[in-house]
This record gives sequence, structure tokens and C-alpha cells, in this order.
Amino acid sequence: MAIAAPVASRPRPRRRVSEQSRRSSLVSYFVALVLIGLMLAPVAYIILGGFRSNSEITVDPSGFPQAWAWSNFGDVLASGSFWTQVLNSTVAAVCTTVFVVALGLMAAYGLSRYAFRGRAAVYALFTAGLMFPLTVAITPLYILVRNLGLTNSLAGVVIPQIAFALPLTIIVLVPFLAAIPNELQEAAAIDGLGRLGFFFRMVLRLSLPGVITVGILAFIGSWNAYLLPLFILNGEASYTLPLGTQAFASQYAVDTAKVLAFTSLSMIPALIFFSLFERRIVGGLTGAVKG
Repeated sequence: MAIAAPVASRPRPRRRVSEQSRRSSLVSYFVALVLIGLMLAPVAYIILGGFRSNSEITVDPSGFPQAWAWSNFGDVLASGSFWTQVLNSTVAAVCTTVFVVALGLMAAYGLSRYAFRGRAAVYALFTAGLMFPLTVAITPLYILVRNLGLTNSLAGVVIPQIAFALPLTIIVLVPFLAAIPNELQEAAAIDGLGRLGFFFRMVLRLSLPGVITVGILAFIGSWNAYLLPLFILNGEASYTLPLGTQAFASQYAVDTAKVLAFTSLSMIPALIFFSLFERRIVGGLTGAVKG
């Protein structure tokens, strides 16, 4: 009895698969470019508008500068109020970032490395803080800050910003610290390194990507904060840049070009800071998800 020869399997249509994957990648790149263009168009319009005159903006709102008016930026940079607001925003952002990173790192270290009663409840409490927006708490928060005598001061802005930035900081840092092997801590203990020594010498270095990520997010969040300073600060000498931009736009409502120049100078530091550390943010969040 003859045995039938096995039927040869048909080769896969590699050309069709490669063509489909190439088309899908082209579509993905096109969609990404469209989204990037939609996001960058308002920024480019504001920056280019600062180099135009009011007559050019009135005649052709979406055109390019015919004669680059550097005087708009020069007038803004020559004003003392602008640099005062830059200093206020810098002080608020740096103080918020330092305390958020320090407190968040210590809290995340305890939640990730030690087992104690109520640890899950504490972690769930910080997680629930992400679902508590500032707009809901702004009225009781203002009353509390007023009773503490911190209105019209940067401290009244920094302290609430620290509290609202801690939940995200702890949630990002806990996976980083939990991924540190226990054998490393045991070896450090054998060498005579205590808990605090292990924290400062080992934990800080191993969790540096997460620390940089939460620090950048806290800095940018404080720099762009508007609602909280709007309620707490009521004097131009203590204004931050978002409030200064709004006050400048109200004062020079007719001079649209100068308002656009002020807005451009206000957002350029945050854009540069975010662009320089973009990879750090992505890498830190990726490590947090993997942990």
C-alpha cells in the first residue's frame, strides 16, 4: 500500500505582510505628525505673534511677521514686574519640587520596604488622592490658608502644592523602591550599614530615574499652576508668571503683540525644561510600570 506524500505547506505571503506593515506604519506616522502639528500650532502662533505688530495681526491674524518687531520682547524684558514674577515662580517651583521629592521618597520607602499594619490603607489613601481635584478643595483650602495667615505669600501656595503632588510622587516611586532586592539590603546590613545609611547610600542611587521623573513633574506642575495662586495671591509683588500673564493681558488688552510676547517668554522656560528632560520622564514612568 503506497503512502501518500505529505502535502507541502504553502509559503506565507511575506510581501503582502510587509506591505501591510509598511502601510500601517505610514498611517501611524501620519497621524502622529498631525497630532504634533495640532499641538505645536498654538505655541508657534503665540511665539510668532510676539514678533508682529498690532496692525499686522489685525489685517492677517495667521500670517508671518513681515518686519520682526523685537521691541515687543525688549519692552517685556525691560519691565521689573516680569523678572519679579519669574523669581516668584522659580522659588515656588524649586521649593515645591524639593519637598515633594524628599517627603515622597521617604513615604514611598516605608510603604515599599516595610510591612506594618495599615500599609495597604495608607497606600490606598494616597491613590485616592489622585481622584481628588484641586477645584473641589479650593474653597476650604483657601479658608484654611487664610486662617493660618498665609494669604498673599508663596508659602500659602507651596504647601498645598506639595500636598497635591505627593500622591502621584508616591505611586511612581513605590515600584522603584519595591524592585530593590532584599538581598542587597541584607548584604548592606552585614557590612554594618543601618537603615538610614542604606537609604541614603543605596536607595537614592537606585531610584534616581524615578526621583528625576517626579521632580520634573512637580516642577512643571508648580510652574504652570494658576488656580491656586489666583485664590491665594492678591498682590502683584507676589504674583507668579501665570497670574502675571493674566494681569498683563488685562492691562495691555489693546496691545495684542506685546501680550503675545509676554506669553511667549512666560512659557519658554517650561518648554525648554520639559524638552531637556523628556527622556527622563518617559524612562522613569516606564520603570515604574515595569516595577
